Amino acid sequence: MTDTAAQTEKKPKVRLGANYWRLWSSSIVSNLGDGVAMIAYPWLASAITRNALLIALIAVVQRLPWLLFTLPAGVITDRVDRRKLMLWMNVLRMIITVVVAIVVFGQSSALPAPDEISGDMDVATNWLIYVTLVIAAVLFGMAEVLYDNAAQTILPAIVEPEGLERANGNLWGAEMVMNSFIGPPLGSVLIGVAFALPFFFDAGSFAISAALLLLVAGTFRVDRDENELEARVDWWGEIKEGVTWLWRHPLLRPMAIILGFLNALASVVFATLVLFAQEILGVTAFVFAILGVAGAIGGVLGSLLAPRISKKIGSGTSLYLTFVAAIVTTAVIGFSSNWIIVFVNFAIFSFFGVLWNVITVSLRQTIIPDHLLGRVNSVYRFFAWGMMPIGLAMGGLLVFGVEMAGGSRDLALRLPWFLAAIAYVLLFIYAAPKLTTAKIEAARAEGVVAKAAKDADSFDDTGESEVGREAIAEAGMPGAVPPQIDGSDDL
Repeated sequence: MTDTAAQTEKKPKVRLGANYWRLWSSSIVSNLGDGVAMIAYPWLASAITRNALLIALIAVVQRLPWLLFTLPAGVITDRVDRRKLMLWMNVLRMIITVVVAIVVFGQSSALPAPDEISGDMDVATNWLIYVTLVIAAVLFGMAEVLYDNAAQTILPAIVEPEGLERANGNLWGAEMVMNSFIGPPLGSVLIGVAFALPFFFDAGSFAISAALLLLVAGTFRVDRDENELEARVDWWGEIKEGVTWLWRHPLLRPMAIILGFLNALASVVFATLVLFAQEILGVTAFVFAILGVAGAIGGVLGSLLAPRISKKIGSGTSLYLTFVAAIVTTAVIGFSSNWIIVFVNFAIFSFFGVLWNVITVSLRQTIIPDHLLGRVNSVYRFFAWGMMPIGLAMGGLLVFGVEMAGGSRDLALRLPWFLAAIAYVLLFIYAAPKLTTAKIEAARAEGVVAKAAKDADSFDDTGESEVGREAIAEAGMPGAVPPQIDGSDDL
């Protein structure tokens, strides 16, 4: 083949556009705040109670909206401007976080110093802060459901299908850096100054993120009949439409169920991670934050290499590696008492978690029709994230139950890791024949063809593609059909 022929066949690099980079900027600012909160919330929880069940309950109630509110959130996402929804949810999260910060500041004198918290410490539960955290977690979780669903479904109106894996990879890479590399160490420094300071910082990040969303130009409502949108919402009918579409899809249905169990098992071990870190690994707040950096290192590498790995060995084989990594790293951590070993395994787990995300989220954005994207995505996340509170509750109950049965604290904190590793093996046996490369690529190709046909119909009817019309013009794209973790989204 001549050089001229090779250049002719080489596809031009897809532009991501100005709107994408504005969305990207908003995301990394809020994720910096999330990274700070990632160390602040569990460390605060461990300072106000040493009860494993109570600590797990905070995480349970924050994830509970993904089980109870996800399906209605999908209906809302498909009926409103997705950018405005994201903006207002950031404002709401800012207000919630400010309230938490004020309560913590008012109770500062009743809290131990962050570096005094250790495994042999015994504190009476501070019920004022604890109840505040539980209420805030519920409200925050509901806002998070709406924000994340809108964030994942807005991307098809900004980025062409051919650029989705790169767009998602860029987004997750930056989010990982902020969420796990910069945020947690910064949070540990801030919490060392004052327990309330990280929460004020987190609130400020939501405010800035909301302001940046104002710069994203265009209207991001789905192209639906105005009479349909103005009519009284048929909640069950619209939810049923999304459920039916997903349930009838031969690939997305098992993928959603499998991901739900993956996330449930991860939640089992992370429910009492802060106690495991303090009592088994013997870490300080700063070292606990450094463990989060491992996730950033693995995640960034995963976001950079995921498209290449998927292309080289196939998308199905890439997903298989996620299971292998989960089995090995979970078992090793369960046996370990050294934080450096845990650090390395967190990095490996995160690498393959992002590999899963880049493949599966881009796949969903490509094959789900835009007018159903919010609802189908919410049904998918109902399985994927709805299992998290169940896993978190099981993790807390497991530790609490072992201790009540007379088992040692050491065994109680290690057992969730061992049981999760065994369950990952069983889940892999079930998943392997359902997530093959052939099935994934066939579904992707079918989705691209269907969207192209839909876009052609829209052009014939109106003279232009209506879905994401303003966004496409702003981004400088020629007029293609559009399709983001929720990073935290999937695994």
